[in-house]
Amino acid sequence: MTITEMLGQSGLLTLLGMCVVFSFIIILICCMKLLQTIIHAFKLDKEAPEAKQASAGAPAASATSPASDNGAVIAAIAAAVHDRALNS
Repeated sequence: MTITEMLGQSGLLTLLGMCVVFSFIIILICCMKLLQTIIHAFKLDKEAPEAKQASAGAPAASATSPASDNGAVIAAIAAAVHDRALNS
């Protein structure tokens, strides 16, 4: 077997492998889209789109945290980093 035949065979094998992987990815995406459609059709979503829109108008509890808590968090992080640097 010459080097030209070996390179041709390896190129063909590479293309075949890439086609197999590409087709598997396409099949996987199609299955995921189908599953999404089925879940949406049977209303098995954890949170319906209407509930998402209603909850988007209400502010989150973590977004309204007072500024004094941020200072305590920053101090705790700084102490942990300082302790870690000393123990290294």
